[in-house]
Amino acid sequence: MRLVLAVAALALSLAAQAQQFPSRTVRFISGVTPGAASDTMARILAEKLSPILGQPVIVENRLGAGGLVGAKYVAEQAEPDGHTIMMYASAFTVSTLLSPGVLDPKELQAVATVATIPTVMITPPGKYKTVQDFVAAAKAEPGKIVCSDAGIGSATHMAFEALNVHTKGPGEALTEVISGRADCYFALVFQAQKMREAGKVGALVLSGPKRSALMSDLPTTEEAGYANSAYNFWVGALVAAKTPRPLVERLHKDITALVESPEVSAQIKKLGADPLPMSIAEFEAMIKKELKENAELIKKAGIKAN
Repeated sequence: MRLVLAVAALALSLAAQAQQFPSRTVRFISGVTPGAASDTMARILAEKLSPILGQPVIVENRLGAGGLVGAKYVAEQAEPDGHTIMMYASAFTVSTLLSPGVLDPKELQAVATVATIPTVMITPPGKYKTVQDFVAAAKAEPGKIVCSDAGIGSATHMAFEALNVHTKGPGEALTEVISGRADCYFALVFQAQKMREAGKVGALVLSGPKRSALMSDLPTTEEAGYANSAYNFWVGALVAAKTPRPLVERLHKDITALVESPEVSAQIKKLGADPLPMSIAEFEAMIKKELKENAELIKKAGIKAN
């Protein structure tokens, strides 16, 4: 009987906490610099969430270690009461594996997915006509092809590893390709579109689960014949694992409603991304699947943290 009463009291307490939320400013923690894709999406959501929640919603940048500095703060230092939300990308399922002593993925729980962003293999203009030409050249001269990426464990790096052909921040990596010093780079689709239109690069293939509306003429790596080569660069919101479930569900409901709204959906698409609304269970399953697959990919490729 006491156990039943205790459980009932806890349930009432959690329900009351959810009803009182939010009681102060809500913060999105961004582990990347302003202007990056996930940071921009955090700012879009912050602006739209504020009137819904009736409290200020701000974005706070805490940079370092592939997003782990911000994620560790949310998981271990911020109050687990829904007022501090980590806006992370698919690097979550890579960085935590490359630096296992920093943050256990189980210290954060999934709240809501926001978008998926295709990356595009770009090359010096006119150098390769198709991705098959590029792969043939790589096989013909092993070790001669030079590919840039935005850093160990980044989406641009993991896209190469997923394709299994195969180094600098995004700006330097782009410059290397444009100058001809590098043979390829996986750029975000809106970057690739602008550079191709300006004649600065060629574009061969998309790394993602489906084609992009911005560059619909490009096939995906899997359409090009490379099985299991898609890399899903997603952006989503997570909170500390101890956050009460009613608060997680409230945040999921509000964020997902915005992602599905015509206005926010249009803003996401303008960035070259696709809205990615999912249930909490689907988001949890995606994270679990990626942690398993990325662990295998990291081991196979011998990837080490910087």
